[in-house]
Order: sequence, then structure tokens, then C-alpha cells
Amino acid sequence: MHQTAAASFRSSRLSFPLARHAAVAAAAAMGLWAAQARAAEVSVAVAANFTAPMKKIAAEFEKDTGHKAELSFGATGKFYAQIANGAPFGILLAADDTTPEKIAREGKGVAASRFTYAIGTLVLWSPRAGYVDDKGEVLRSGDYRHIAIANPKLAPYGTAAMEVLNKLGLAAQVQTKVVMGENIAQTYQFAATGNAQLGFVALSQVMENGRIREGSAWQVPASMHEPIRQDAILLNPAKDNEAAAALMKYLRSDKAHEIIRSYGYSF
Repeated sequence: MHQTAAASFRSSRLSFPLARHAAVAAAAAMGLWAAQARAAEVSVAVAANFTAPMKKIAAEFEKDTGHKAELSFGATGKFYAQIANGAPFGILLAADDTTPEKIAREGKGVAASRFTYAIGTLVLWSPRAGYVDDKGEVLRSGDYRHIAIANPKLAPYGTAAMEVLNKLGLAAQVQTKVVMGENIAQTYQFAATGNAQLGFVALSQVMENGRIREGSAWQVPASMHEPIRQDAILLNPAKDNEAAAALMKYLRSDKAHEIIRSYGYSF
């Protein structure tokens, strides 16, 4: 009897740690399940110029909140047309402030949610080092066959580029040399691949860690065109989407602002 009791006692002593580990594992599994159950997903339409920073922000957002942002990149004008036709995007990160305002006015988004998430900077850029001077005088020299500009009807950076050319009195001179991109991403590709010797692009496309990654560029003074205010708006399909609400808040966080600034945007 004594031996049986002792054996039973030893067995209980051995089984207690196992039971405790099992309980801890079960609790961890429950916590993981609960976190997964709480995690949500939102579809985000992102202006092409904001591609690089938004990819980084989305990765940090998922890491910090568990929520996922499904990103689509393109021209703001095209996104507006898709949203007007019922595309189920949850958030629009536009390249301007007029499109989100229009969406709110038409009742396709939550007006109170709209805010400026970044102010863009226009640059005249070439992948060739030393080709673009720091005052943009290369535009006057005419020493180029083609210049890439985003379609001003679809892309706010294209509108800004045309404002600059008009202010310089060069719009007519440049007109025959323009290679028009559907959006700012395609415009950058035209210049980067040499199909155009120059391109008016977003600073964020050629900047990395606070400096021009390659080539040469003229950072266009903000006074030469209307501010490129880029607004975000929560769209109707995501009114009650937890991930959408979390991402709209996250875009205003210090971590997101640090990433956005590193690509040459301001607030």
C-alpha cells in the first residue's frame, strides 16, 4: 500500500508539469485563434506614386495589428471610375484631394473620414547622372527627344507637370516631345528605361533613405504648381470593417509618418 501510494505521488508530481505545459499550450492556441478570429482584411486602392511607402506600411500594419491590407495600385482617375461603378474597395488613397472630396459628395464614401495622408513632391528626373540640373534648365535647352508626363486627366502629378510647363512658358515647345503615361508608375518606367530622356515623376519614386537613388533630378519648387495633397477616404463597402478603421488610424501613426517622410513626402 505504501509503495502504491508513493508511486502514485511520484506519478502526480511528474504529470503536473506536463499538465501545466499542456494548459499553457492550450492557452497559447486559444490566444492565436482569438487573434486570427479578430483579424480582418481590407481592399485598398492606392495611387501609383505611393506604391513603395504603402507596401512598407502595409507590412508593418499587419505585423502590429494582425489585420491585412490588400493593395491595388493605379491612377486615381481610374480608381474613381471603378468605385463609381461599384468596385468593392474599402479605402482610397488618392493622389489628390479632389477625388476623395467628390466621392464624399456623391455619397460613395464617409465624408468625416477624409484626411490628407501625404503631400507629394514633383521632380524632373533622368536616370542619367548629371543630365538634369538643379534648376531644370535642361527643359529649355531642348536637348532631349522625349519627356514623360502622366496623363493630366487621370493623374494629379501630370496636372502639376503641365502647370509647371505653362508657368515656364514651355508647354507649346514641349508638346511634340511628350510621351504620356497612363499613371505615374508608367511615366517613371518610360524615363527609367530610356524611352524618354526626362520624366516628371514623384519624388517618392526616385528617393530612398532621404536621397536620390540614381540619376539626376530637379526638385520642382512647390510654388510652381498647386499643392499635391493626397487624401484618404473610407469607402462605403468598408464602413463597418475593423481592418479599414484600423488602417485609417494607422496611417496617422508616428511609424507610418516616418516611412512616408523617408520617401520625400510632407504633411
